[in-house]
Amino acid sequence: MNTDFPAPSRLIVTGARGLLGREILRLAPTATGLGRAELDITDRVAVDAALTPGAVLINCAAYTAVDAAETDREAAFAANATGPAVLAAACTAARARLIHVSTDYVFPGDADTPYEPGDPTGPATVYGQSKLAGEQAVRELCPSAQIVRTAWVYSGVAGDFVATMRRLEAERDTVTVVADQLGSPTSAADLAAALLELTTRPDAPTLLHVTNSGTASWFDLATAVFGELGADPARVLPCDSSAFPRPAPRPAYSVLSPAAWDEAGLTPLRSWQSALTDALRRVAD
Repeated sequence: MNTDFPAPSRLIVTGARGLLGREILRLAPTATGLGRAELDITDRVAVDAALTPGAVLINCAAYTAVDAAETDREAAFAANATGPAVLAAACTAARARLIHVSTDYVFPGDADTPYEPGDPTGPATVYGQSKLAGEQAVRELCPSAQIVRTAWVYSGVAGDFVATMRRLEAERDTVTVVADQLGSPTSAADLAAALLELTTRPDAPTLLHVTNSGTASWFDLATAVFGELGADPARVLPCDSSAFPRPAPRPAYSVLSPAAWDEAGLTPLRSWQSALTDALRRVAD
């Protein structure tokens, strides 16, 4: 993945302590990184103070506890809808650019071909509903903002699916992983590079999908992780979603089409397999 895109002279990253925010700051160390402790994105006065004319703000801040959101609706909507609305209004007032990161969960997850940006939405979870509300607020309050939907993001370091598989490979003889949910595993490093390229393209479409290319199930991803670690992939056992009931239903199909991204002349992302190899190599170093 090409990472040689010049960062704007004033780049601000909200949600800077999350896995995507950390990767953006690694690739653009001169950017200003603001985590929750440094900036409450629902506080308009504080957000106004953080912005300057001509700045580019990448909003990675989000409430991502999908299951907890089902019973913590207020917190999910504060982070995923109210916060983006405040950022959008403030960016418009300050004449700053906004790139807002969203999710595949805005779709119902019952398709059988990749979702295009303009396809009908219909989130089945509180998390997805809150993220869609955030998109709608950004569109209304900052029409020039670019909204980037992504899916299945991992770094392999802590808390994400790849990191969990790394841990379980060392702890268990076998692991059981669902094989009936499909998506595109996406390296946080590759996504960060893509977002940095987008900062150089204010002319690109205002709604885009960005993931590593190819389709996999969680079972496919788990077996790939085991293989990359030199472990026997047969230690990963498939099951269907009914074996792991969750408060929030997971989309059966989360594949996002890269067509709009590619047609805009932005760099296509590489295969998820190649990105996984690099991510695990970097974690091991």
